[in-house]
Amino acid sequence: MHKILSYPLSIVYYFLLSLSLLIFHPIQWVCFNLFGYQAHTNSVVVLQWFLMRSANVLGTTFTVNGSEKLPVNQPIIYVSNHQSMFDIISMIWFLRKTHPKFVSKKELGKGIPSVSYNLKHGGSVLIDRNDPKQALPAIKGLGEYIQKHNRSAVIFPEGTRSKNGSPKRFSENGVKMLCKFAPDAYLVPLTINNSWKMFRFGMFPMGLGSAVTLEVHDAMKVSDYDFKTLFEKTEEAITSSIK
Repeated sequence: MHKILSYPLSIVYYFLLSLSLLIFHPIQWVCFNLFGYQAHTNSVVVLQWFLMRSANVLGTTFTVNGSEKLPVNQPIIYVSNHQSMFDIISMIWFLRKTHPKFVSKKELGKGIPSVSYNLKHGGSVLIDRNDPKQALPAIKGLGEYIQKHNRSAVIFPEGTRSKNGSPKRFSENGVKMLCKFAPDAYLVPLTINNSWKMFRFGMFPMGLGSAVTLEVHDAMKVSDYDFKTLFEKTEEAITSSIK
């Protein structure tokens, strides 16, 4: 019954999703080219609100826990598990005060209305996961950017999405590079739960009634730890909260 009911609701959801992405693409262009960084950032944040409301059609809910712990006016490195594209939507909305920028695969940088434009012009970096020689300098630049502007970077050390919620092996290279070039940053582990359930049947139909949660763990000053300890504490905080 769940899957049968999800077919018509998924059609409505994809219509609303596509409409939001198409409408906000020119809005982003105007904001970025005529009014600058802050106007563009605001337009992206509002887009996430519409994308979350689109998902409400599926009975999906979004909540955040622990956002009051976030450092203020400091560079932040968010390290998170990864379950679906709605991880990013949730983070942009709930962490909006810290201006999150993403380490994303280069394939997302073209062909997707609104999404590709934001990734290319909003301060995020696009990497080729098969080419470390390109990826690490790009991540280095992101670290220097958040250090200079007191903004935040989001990295998914699993490298790809988990299709069933179980965490994959964490790779330390990207996190290590961000920590090296943003030495004044605070590292904040994040745990996403249940966003994979939205795609339990694949891209169509969508899963119904997913309660997506974003758990914000305690911030750790990068300079207070050796990297091995910092990485171990980060991975433990994230994986121990996956349900």
